[in-house]
Amino acid sequence: AGYESVGPTMEETLSEGDTLASDGTGDQTAAEIVPAPAPLPQPQEQALLSKYDHLDPGHEVPTDLLKKAVLYFDANQSKFPNKNYLSVIDFAKNSKQKRFFIVDLKSGKVWGIHTAHGKGSDPNHDGLADSFSNTASSNKSSLGVYKTAETYNGKHGRSLRLDGLSSTNSNVRARAIVIHGAAYVSEASVIQGRSFGCPAVAENLKDKVIDQLKGGSMIY
Repeated sequence: AGYESVGPTMEETLSEGDTLASDGTGDQTAAEIVPAPAPLPQPQEQALLSKYDHLDPGHEVPTDLLKKAVLYFDANQSKFPNKNYLSVIDFAKNSKQKRFFIVDLKSGKVWGIHTAHGKGSDPNHDGLADSFSNTASSNKSSLGVYKTAETYNGKHGRSLRLDGLSSTNSNVRARAIVIHGAAYVSEASVIQGRSFGCPAVAENLKDKVIDQLKGGSMIY
């Protein structure tokens, strides 16, 4: 989930490995791909962004990523039933850093937490995601815009399904890329463990994250 602020490479170098097993909730259809909004004239863009000036008062989220996320959200608000929170995951950061930013759209406050990326995106386990994929069994994270969906109980306990709205993450539901808790993620400045592509979070934060984001929140 999310974007890399330094421009991702989309190479396919790994093809082996298992994906997280689906929990058998029936056939799922791929989410509709929603293109990014067309660029606005500068004065119009600035007027639009001014509505969101209250977001991130501490400047925790990279400015360029938050701007892109806000522009996409504003242009597609009808697609996101949960308008309480907007999230940005910055995969340019090392996993030892807080890089999953949950923004309260009403108060503007930001909750920054640690998150995992796929082991296929970081084969040498140095904490940096170097490549991304939309392909099953790649064990890689996918970039793009996500919409949170339903909760379910699976192999990792209570989890939150995701739908990909971009061409780069349109297969995440079929790949069972979800938000779940994991013992290999902690709120410490250490290189986190790796997932099969899921943005896993610390077990003790899982329920709070799921409760805030479930039901159609946007993740960029």
